[in-house]
Amino acid sequence: MFKNLIAKFRAADIVTKYIYVNVAVFIFFVFIGVFSKLMGDTGAGGIKQWFELPSSLTLLIRRPWTLFTYMFLHGDVMHILWNMFALYVFGRIFLDFFSVRHFVGTYILGGLFGAVFFVSAYNIFPYFTDVVASSHLVGASAAVLAIVVATAIRSPEYRINLLLIGSVKLSTFALVTVLISVLMLAGENAGGNFAHLGGALAGYLFATLLGKGVDVTNVVNRPVDWVRSLFVTNPFKRKRKPKFTYTAGGKRGADYEHNARKKAAEAEIDAILEKIKKGGYASLSDSEKKRLFDASSRQ
Repeated sequence: MFKNLIAKFRAADIVTKYIYVNVAVFIFFVFIGVFSKLMGDTGAGGIKQWFELPSSLTLLIRRPWTLFTYMFLHGDVMHILWNMFALYVFGRIFLDFFSVRHFVGTYILGGLFGAVFFVSAYNIFPYFTDVVASSHLVGASAAVLAIVVATAIRSPEYRINLLLIGSVKLSTFALVTVLISVLMLAGENAGGNFAHLGGALAGYLFATLLGKGVDVTNVVNRPVDWVRSLFVTNPFKRKRKPKFTYTAGGKRGADYEHNARKKAAEAEIDAILEKIKKGGYASLSDSEKKRLFDASSRQ
C-alpha cells in the first residue's frame, strides 16, 4: 500500500502533489494528537505549535522555519477540505496559463507574504496587544489566494461555475474574496484575513510583473532548486555539453553524426522547456511529454 501511494505521488501533477503533502501532514498530526491523548498527555498540541507560525516576534526568531511550515498545517477537517478543494480547482486553472515552477513559487510566495502580513498586523495594531504573545497561524489560505489572484490577473474574463450562483468571472470571484477578507479584519479570524491579503498581494505582484518580463518566483525557485539538487537530480537543469575529440578516418565521421544528433535532440528539449515556460506543462502534447520524460530519465 505504501509503495502504491509513493508511486501515485510521483506520477501526480504538481497540484495533486501539494494536496497530498497537506493531507499527509494533517493526518500525521491528527494521529499524534490521538495517540498522545490515549497515553494521558493533555499537552499534545505542544508538538504542533513548533510548526505553527507565531505572531510573537520573540518566538518567531526562535522558530524561523514556521514561516514555511505553517502553510502546510490546518486546524480541523473543514479547514483543510476547503483549502484543498480551492487548491485543486484554481491550481489547475493556474497551470493553464503558467508553468509548474510558477505554481511552486507563487504558492510559497503567497504563504510568505501572508506570514509577513499576519505577524506585522499583530505587532502593529493595538487591537491585538492582549493576544500577540499567544496567537499562531496555520493554513494554506494565503498560498491558495495567491494562486487565485494571479490567475484572475492573467485571465480576468475566465468564468467559473459556483454552486447556487452560477457562472461568474474569475476576476469578480477574486475581488469579492479579497473584499470579504478586508471587511473581516477585526473579526474572529482577523489574523487569517490579514494573511489572505498578503497572499492576494503576492499573486497580484507575480502576475503583473511577469507581464513585464520579471519573474519574482525566481526568488523562491532558485533556493528550492538548490535544496532539491542536494537530494535528487533536476531533470530540467541543462548539463554542460561534453567536448569531443576526433581521430582520423571513419571515427571522425561517426563523431560528427553523433554531435549532429545530440544537438538536434538538445534543441528539441529546449523548445519543449520554452513551451512549458510560456504555457505550462499542460500545454504539451502527449508526444512532447513522453520526449521530456525520456530525456530526463537518461540524465
